[in-house]
Amino acid sequence: MSSSTTREHLAVESFLEQLRVVRQLSPHTLKAYHQDLNILCENLALESLDLHLVKASHIRSWVAKLHSGGAAPRSIARLLSAWRTFFDWLALPLPSLGITEIKTNPVQDIKAPRKAKNLPKALSVEYAIVLMEKAQTESTYYDQDPFAWANVRDHALVELFYSSGLRLSEILGLDATLSYGYPAKAAGWIAWDSAEVHVLGKGGKRRIVPIGSAAMQALHAWFAVWTEMLQKQDHQDGPFFINEKLQRLSPRTVQARLKHLAIRAELPVHVHPHMLRHSFASHVLQSSHDLRAVQEMLGHASIGSTQIYTSLDFQHLAQAYDLAHPRAKTK
Repeated sequence: MSSSTTREHLAVESFLEQLRVVRQLSPHTLKAYHQDLNILCENLALESLDLHLVKASHIRSWVAKLHSGGAAPRSIARLLSAWRTFFDWLALPLPSLGITEIKTNPVQDIKAPRKAKNLPKALSVEYAIVLMEKAQTESTYYDQDPFAWANVRDHALVELFYSSGLRLSEILGLDATLSYGYPAKAAGWIAWDSAEVHVLGKGGKRRIVPIGSAAMQALHAWFAVWTEMLQKQDHQDGPFFINEKLQRLSPRTVQARLKHLAIRAELPVHVHPHMLRHSFASHVLQSSHDLRAVQEMLGHASIGSTQIYTSLDFQHLAQAYDLAHPRAKTK
């Protein structure tokens, strides 16, 4: 190891010690810093380059090499952040490390490659209908088997997901009372007369979302079962979607129940709660082309968050074109 390379490694060790003692970073974070700074040292050694001679062009070249080698944009962004912080530290008044003063940070204006946007996965309209119908069929078993009450609840859950596009946390936050009234201090509730759901969304913002007739029927059926269960235990109100202990249903339980419902419906995709939210947004946008309305119903603070569904809408149109237009595909 050359003397210059030794100095670089000593500087890295001194920097990591400062992060550990002064900033009190976790061992996991320190390990990530160490790995990223070792890559910097390796590049310096390959080009026999001292730290004070590193320019932005060197950083761009090294980043491009990492990217072409398969490094993920997120990993490169983390690496650049570590390098940027390191060079900032080297520019501070420091005890002598045997390194020439760093006057400018070569990483300052370097940005990581943009990561590709993953489109949200949504069910087709046909698959969504199959799932709803399967849930409805299984909910009818309650007439013959009172222990099948969970099927009635699950039917109401999936219908509400698909009808209103609520987040899982918003649905599980709903409360109810035996009197059909609005529960005091509730995060969310169903307005039965107006067929609407009131929820407390992200950022503490309340919104009102309409509920379709099929979902309202399923919710009424579940409310009748819910009422029966709470009256037996001498309760008057509480969480609307409950388990056998009359406690609020957990997200993990909903995820598992929905996954197995999709398997029983023989859908060839993994179905999770957020997929039903995506399906709601995609299908409403396909029919209405009203981006603002979808934004309001989803509770997005920015229209940019909703615009991703226009890509799904375009995919839908492109598939329809490929299937219908006689000149769409060459034979």
